[in-house]
Formats: sequence, structure tokens, C-alpha cells
Amino acid sequence: MKGIFLKTAYLLIIGTALLGKINSPTALVLGFIFTLIFSNPFKQYCHRAIHYFLKISVIGLGFGMYLEETFQTGKEGLGLTASSIVLTVSLGWVLTRALKLDLKLGHLITSGTAICGGSAIAAISPVIKSKGKIISIALGVVFLLNSIALFVFPTIGHFFKLTQEQFGLWCAIAIHDTSSVVGAAIEYGDEALRIATTVKLSRTLWIIPLSVLSMFLFGTQGKKIRIPYFILLFIGAIAINSYHILPETTTGPIVFIAKRLLVATLFMVGSTISIEDLRATGVKPILLALALWIFISIFSLVFILY
Repeated sequence: MKGIFLKTAYLLIIGTALLGKINSPTALVLGFIFTLIFSNPFKQYCHRAIHYFLKISVIGLGFGMYLEETFQTGKEGLGLTASSIVLTVSLGWVLTRALKLDLKLGHLITSGTAICGGSAIAAISPVIKSKGKIISIALGVVFLLNSIALFVFPTIGHFFKLTQEQFGLWCAIAIHDTSSVVGAAIEYGDEALRIATTVKLSRTLWIIPLSVLSMFLFGTQGKKIRIPYFILLFIGAIAINSYHILPETTTGPIVFIAKRLLVATLFMVGSTISIEDLRATGVKPILLALALWIFISIFSLVFILY
């Protein structure tokens, strides 16, 4: 009976998010509180659902964008993207050794911070032959900082009076996971959302060269590299909207539903954060992730402002 109640309550909150009754930060907190007080009744399915729902949401957002603006935005953010990734990966390699942390764990946390959170960790982990426990720790630490970023970044953005263009670029560079990037940008404005999504997805493509580098660093040449093919669907959605293949009466609702689905996905993300897992992580992985996050946040903000 209790199990049925928990499943019903969980699904009701997702339904509330889909109806637009809660915003991104609230959805994330509700997910965390739900799991803290009760437990996640769909824990075994959540990570897979988040994986697919996030991609569907991002592709849906593409129906509200245009090719020329998208390529221009990606081009403008290329220099900052490249420099931030190179510097973060280099610093992560140094700090991992300084903290005497497991090299594979340090590399996964660094990869998640440098590129795109959970997606980068999922892509790099098989390349360097990481064990399940190491992957779980890296994901837990990155998701924790993502949750904090969803609240902190909009506040900092308003404090520094960042324009929507500046904020969109900043959160795309400095927030790890795509879900939190889009969640923070939604709260800031539509233009911030467009820029953040575009730059973040162009940043995701850096998984490919980082995977190749990882092979050489850990001596695992010949392992299969995961390529984020869903980005092609995102570009396809932008092309459909740019050439007016579908009427606005169709693309408008798709974008609307994508935003609602993203909020529901953030609730699911929050419900996967476990206090027990974070306690088992230890201090050193969190110190590494925090140091890298502070570095990339300050570096990119100063770059954008000055």
C-alpha cells in the first residue's frame, strides 16, 4: 500500500511540473526532499528516464531557434569554450595528483566539470574502463554542484547585471550538466535560454577529442567512443523551424511542452541525489569538483565581463 502511495505521489508531482505549476529550482528541491523523506519509488528507472527526457526536451527547444543565429552564437562562444576546457582539464589533472585521488575518479570529475556533467562522465567512463563505484561517486558529486548552481547562478547574474546574452554564455560554460544549464537559463529569460542551449550543445561535441585524449592518458586505445548523435536531431529541429517546414502553430506548442518536460526532468534529477551516496564519497572528490567549479565559474565570468 505504501509503495502505491509513493508512486502515485511521485507521478503527481511530475504531472504538476508538466502543468507548469512549479519552476525549475522548486522542482529540483522537491525531488531531493521527496527522496530524503521517503524514497525514490522509481530509482532503478530514473537515470534512464532522465537521459531520454533531457534529450527530448533539448530537441524540442530547437523548434524555437534559427540556424543563422545558432551558428553565430556557437562561433562567438568557441574561444571561451576551448580555453575553459583546456584549462579545466589541465588543472584537474594537477589537482587530482596533488590530492592523491584515484586517477580515474579525478579524470571523470574533471571531464564532467569541463564539458557537460553526467553526459561526459557516461561517455568517458567506458573509454578509461572505470568501475561502477567510481562512476557513481563522480556522478553524485557533479549532480550536487549542479543543484547548487541552479539556485546560485541566476542570483549572481542579477547581482552583476548580466544581460541575457552574457548570462546564457556564462551558465553554458560554468554549469556542468545540460539539465541545470537549461533550468537556470529558463529562469533568466528566453534569449538566455537560446544562447545557453546552443553553446552547451556545441560544448558537448568536445566529448569526442577528450575521449581520444583519455585513451592515451590511460592506455586504453581501441575502446569505442560515444558520439552525442542527438545533437544532429537538435540541429534538424532548428532547420525545420528556420525554413518554416512546420507552421508556428505546431512548433510553438512543441517548445512549450519541451520547457515543461525539462522542469519535470529536474524533479527526477533531484530525486536521484542521495545523502548516503554523498557521505560515502568522502571529502577529496568534493574538494576537487568544488575547486574546478569555482575556477571555471570565475574564469568565464571575468572573460565575459571584461
